[in-house]
Amino acid sequence: MPLGLIALAIGAFGIGLTEFVIMGLLPEVATDFGVSEATAGWLISGYALAVVVGALLLTALTIRLPRKPLLLGLVVLFIVGNVLTAVADTYAIAMVGRVIAALDHGAFFGVGSVVASGLVRPEKKASAIAIMFTGLTAANVLGVPFGTFLGQQLGWRSTFWAISLIGVIAFIGIAALVPAQRGAQQQVSLRAELGAFRSGQVWLSLTVTVLAYGGMFGAFTYIAYTLTEVSGFASSSVPWLLVLFGAGLVVGNWLGGRLADRSIDRTLLAFIGALVVVLVFFGFTAQWQITTIASLFLMGGFGFGTVPGLQSRIMQFAGQAPTLASGANIGAFNVGNALGAWAGGVGIAAGLGYTAPIWIGAGITVAALVLMGIAMATAKAGGTASVSTSPELAHAN
Repeated sequence: MPLGLIALAIGAFGIGLTEFVIMGLLPEVATDFGVSEATAGWLISGYALAVVVGALLLTALTIRLPRKPLLLGLVVLFIVGNVLTAVADTYAIAMVGRVIAALDHGAFFGVGSVVASGLVRPEKKASAIAIMFTGLTAANVLGVPFGTFLGQQLGWRSTFWAISLIGVIAFIGIAALVPAQRGAQQQVSLRAELGAFRSGQVWLSLTVTVLAYGGMFGAFTYIAYTLTEVSGFASSSVPWLLVLFGAGLVVGNWLGGRLADRSIDRTLLAFIGALVVVLVFFGFTAQWQITTIASLFLMGGFGFGTVPGLQSRIMQFAGQAPTLASGANIGAFNVGNALGAWAGGVGIAAGLGYTAPIWIGAGITVAALVLMGIAMATAKAGGTASVSTSPELAHAN
């Protein structure tokens, strides 16, 4: 395995921790700033929307920059945002810190996905992307539970100081392990990158990403309240229950990457369909602790198992100019995050209870399943179902 993939995974770990750890700390954050649960949830939605801006704007503005210095600069932005969040004395300042930290997210994963695919043979590109995203899953298995525990014991700000330190480690790792890559990258213009969006399959892929990830996120955003208010778990149990969800992410990410190397579309259709089943099951059985435990693991597995395939699919149909499309898909993940968080919050605010986000997430995921079927059928009808990334694309870094 190329050492550069380890460095990318370290960066993904820190960014994933920033994105997800606040979910387990929403009650503490809401109490500290004196805001409602739904208002505290906007620290998640605001982050997700800022990711979209960064994914498109920063990627477009930096399209010709050498990728290693670009990745290092993005990590610096990440550190600054998390430090500001840690020292924030008002909700508004905390939101600004979250937005700054989020701006690097989409560009980092977008550029990082292209770099990762260029470090391996073309037929291993989905697995390489999955290795990079292992950092994101590790953040959920190890980082989020520990970060939630740390925040509950020493105050939620201590968690963001710890994340800032991880950012420093990620900077050192990328500087030491990711090779400098130029050449073919500089020959791709912004106009060529924008040309990828003429493909209908690119737009279908983006929309499937929004809906598939939004469905899982709709159920997960307010999971701390579901676990304590519906399933009857103690607050102190939440960090360790999140370990189960994170374990599902790890298994799903690995399995999804392996299967997507064989068939991207069939893997996505199967995983999205399975996620629908899991969410419906969770909605019916959330009051029972044993079924909740099983649902957490399976929701993480099937939900995140779509990520390598979704990222590989859009790069596949973007052709010779995948960087901006790759970044746009990271933005689409976070549009889904914002959609899921907003829709779940609406359900709670409407008095539908803490299982409402699960049912809303299931509905969103059904839409993703239908659209994935349409994308698969139209790709097959157009003779592009078996398109694979060319060696030139895979090594155009």
